[in-house]
Amino acid sequence: MRQSKFSTQQRLGIIAEHDAGTPVAELCRKHQISPATFYKWKKEKVTDEDDTQRRLKELEAENKRLKKMYANLSLDHDILQQGYSMLKKWQAQDAAKK
Repeated sequence: MRQSKFSTQQRLGIIAEHDAGTPVAELCRKHQISPATFYKWKKEKVTDEDDTQRRLKELEAENKRLKKMYANLSLDHDILQQGYSMLKKWQAQDAAKK
């Protein structure tokens, strides 16, 4: 397969020109590409953005789950710390009685 003479940044620039209102035929003539190539690049951009959005939502859900887990573990830790301090106090009282 032949390697493209356009970098990713150049492709995005050409698509941005189209988004700014330049007709596809003019862009293709200016950059010496076929309309099929232009539309293929545009489709790839949309696909990449969709993948990025999907990944972002997955990461946000993971972050929410981890925050909830941390909150629960933090509460458990505090309860255990309080219990441990109470146990030490009781043991000290028992030792003083003996």
